[in-house]
Amino acid sequence: MKISNYLACPECDLLLQRVFPAVNEKAHCPRCHYLLHRPRIQSITRTFALSLAGLFLLLPANLLPIVSIKILENTHDGTLLSGSVTLFNEGMWAVAVVVFLASIFFPMLSIILSLLISGHLYFHRPNRYLSVWLRTLQHIDEWAMLEVYLLGIIVACVKLASMAELKFGLGLTAFVLLLWVALMLASNFDSVLFWQRIEQLNVHEKK
Repeated sequence: MKISNYLACPECDLLLQRVFPAVNEKAHCPRCHYLLHRPRIQSITRTFALSLAGLFLLLPANLLPIVSIKILENTHDGTLLSGSVTLFNEGMWAVAVVVFLASIFFPMLSIILSLLISGHLYFHRPNRYLSVWLRTLQHIDEWAMLEVYLLGIIVACVKLASMAELKFGLGLTAFVLLLWVALMLASNFDSVLFWQRIEQLNVHEKK
């Protein structure tokens, strides 16, 4: 993908000449003052490191118990995956699919794609699928809703606290850490820089 010298402001559609501000500088639209680009410090290195951390947290966050609920001597361990399975078994398959996609599949896919892209750029390894991976990553980011799921866990625990004995597991710790990693990934990801590096790798590969 070749980066054009021009871009349209996403807010007011003003056609602008593309600029590449330095780190700690910002590029704003002169008409509506929309933030067009803010370079991140060591974006590729940080994205690669955070993606590795997120990858190690995926399994414990999804499979370890988040909370154990004890009612009348009966104990039930709740995990991210068991929530979707329970909804599906109760006949709410559409809700189960949405919960699975938003809380497990899309966050996992986002971390894996971030790792693949940043890893190739960090080690200067060209790949014909880099552009496809980056486009996919930018499209699915808005569907990864770990923070919404965490809010649901908090609300459920507050409601159950008066009628059951709750015990928080290691899965909750891993899930909170995974959420923190996802937020840090979003704040350190510089899409303009990534597209530049992908184009440079493609040009270098053709020579």
